[in-house]
Amino acid sequence: MKLRLVSALVLSAFVQLSAPSSWANTVSSAASNVLVSANLADEKDAAALRAEYIRKNYTKFEYRIPARDGKLLFTSIYVPNDASPTKTYPILLVRTPYTVAPYGADKYKTRLGPSADFEKDGFIFAFQDVRGKNMSEGEFVNMRPHIDKKNSKNDVDESSDTYDSIDWMIKNIAGNNGRVGQWGISYPGFYTSAGVIDSHPALKAVSPQAPIADWFRGDDMHRNGAFNVQLAFSFFSSFGKPRPEPTDQPGSGGFDWGTPDAYQFFLELGPLSNANARYFKNGIPFWNELMQHPNYDSYWQAKNLLPHLKNIKAAVMTVGGWYDTEDLYGPLQTYKAIKKNNPGISNTLVMGPWVHGGWQSTAGDKVGDANFGFKTSQNYQAIEFAFFKHHLKGGDKPALPEAWVFETGANRWRSFDAWPPANTKTKSLYFHANGKLSFEMPSSNTVAFDEYISDPAKPVPYTTEITNRWSNQYVAADQRFAASRPDVLVYQSEVLDRDITFAGPIEANLLVSTTGSDADFVVKLIDVNPNRMEAAPGEPNRGAQQTLVRGEPFRARFRESFEHPKALTPGEPTKVKFAINDVMHTFQRGHRIMIQIQSSWFPFIDRNPQTFVDNIYEAKESDFVKANHRLYRSGMDLSSIKVQVLPALDTKP
Repeated sequence: MKLRLVSALVLSAFVQLSAPSSWANTVSSAASNVLVSANLADEKDAAALRAEYIRKNYTKFEYRIPARDGKLLFTSIYVPNDASPTKTYPILLVRTPYTVAPYGADKYKTRLGPSADFEKDGFIFAFQDVRGKNMSEGEFVNMRPHIDKKNSKNDVDESSDTYDSIDWMIKNIAGNNGRVGQWGISYPGFYTSAGVIDSHPALKAVSPQAPIADWFRGDDMHRNGAFNVQLAFSFFSSFGKPRPEPTDQPGSGGFDWGTPDAYQFFLELGPLSNANARYFKNGIPFWNELMQHPNYDSYWQAKNLLPHLKNIKAAVMTVGGWYDTEDLYGPLQTYKAIKKNNPGISNTLVMGPWVHGGWQSTAGDKVGDANFGFKTSQNYQAIEFAFFKHHLKGGDKPALPEAWVFETGANRWRSFDAWPPANTKTKSLYFHANGKLSFEMPSSNTVAFDEYISDPAKPVPYTTEITNRWSNQYVAADQRFAASRPDVLVYQSEVLDRDITFAGPIEANLLVSTTGSDADFVVKLIDVNPNRMEAAPGEPNRGAQQTLVRGEPFRARFRESFEHPKALTPGEPTKVKFAINDVMHTFQRGHRIMIQIQSSWFPFIDRNPQTFVDNIYEAKESDFVKANHRLYRSGMDLSSIKVQVLPALDTKP
């Protein structure tokens, strides 16, 4: 393998130094292909060696751990072969609704820790099917509500199941050192957050990674109440099928789309009521619950974990990705809630330039049309290992600030004492005539607006990818395909003469009107490249590229309350104010800042019929109408985008 890699490097270097340019490009491309093949082969070899190491150095056990109500929770545990009364190890726990497969004491996972360093250093690894999933007993409840006051053994939640499991393992697993850590990504991240509430004294370190926090306000299923139809439909068409009895068999497989084009699929689906009529046949219980709860009622409020993140004693390292299309709200709000409710504990936020789980599943060097210049995931994995080793094994304390975040645009890691940084200044971006964007407020008090026609029959796509799963690359994609549409408003600044960094939350303050009685508004923050740029060999020219930095939709019916939606009055200017997830991004000198505003983002977000109905998921075909939307940009009241600006590191030449 090393010989193959070295040969490719030598070939590439030789042709670049000595060959004619046309032939050199051809051979250099071939050498690049060899390098890619070599890297892939190396990764396969490394994975095989890792699996072999685990099989030789760990012994697997399977247990059914009793919870306080008597239900048995299936748990696979891998113990280092030399664990003994004199050689002890901490336990590292993952609780999952997916599967702890493979099942069988003689069948081993091929990876146990977040990275191979954990396996080499020695931990006891525990994987548990959560209540009601796969081989665990009981009833599964999506984002099971937390019970603050438990009055009987039948008052169970994810916190109590975690507590009971840790208590059993500490007392029954030989060779443990009495210390437990917990981690997980996405749904397992939610179980990690829930597990640290009122936590067991042995739980010393937890890392909720891309944790779900609130499925209505910002994670997975909704964005500010706007329904993520592509993700919800894709996910629950398989995950949502009932499991009456414990089973070690996988589910019946994914949904048969019949087409690779999700845009066309959901357009032809029509009103969401057709999902049951045509496909689900009322056989997906959670989909039915989604359709019955279109507002932020007690059903959704009970599933919001954030108010319950209290009585936490363990050290916490919450991890997220700036380009996570599924759970960006979760890590930001989890860090914030833990900080507020548990003063004095070790509480760290790590935010990198990653898609969902990308810190473990990708090199972290690029997303969509953005390239960060180096493999950022390697930086994080060293920190993650040091965090757990310190708290669980007494290793050196990692030099972690409270907030360790990646600054996109400038492509560098930054450290802060808190998030958002304390030294930001609030500024507002204003919309002007002829698509101009500026920090200067319009001087005229004369009412002025821009307008567009939003047609639910021709919604603005959120990606140019042809895929029937949700895209995870659109989050940093070139937006010129949208800017050319007549139903997208485009505003951009003058060319910047110095860097400007946005750090923290963004807030949209829109003054709008419509000829309909309901509407969605999508705000996109975009970094526009200089018109002239040099392209590396084999790379596209990125000149004038409009790279998405952050996008957020809002369903205007929720402008006053997520609990109690309210129709828009046709033709009446109305304030629509909403939060946009945090950014840490530098717009470099020579670039421009752009804002795009539109009223559909399909099929990431379901189509708003633009006719107000009490339950938007029960809208009929006749409710879907064209509407003319106006954005007011001058007058006594006007629209703006509020941002937090960090003092620049550069100096004006």
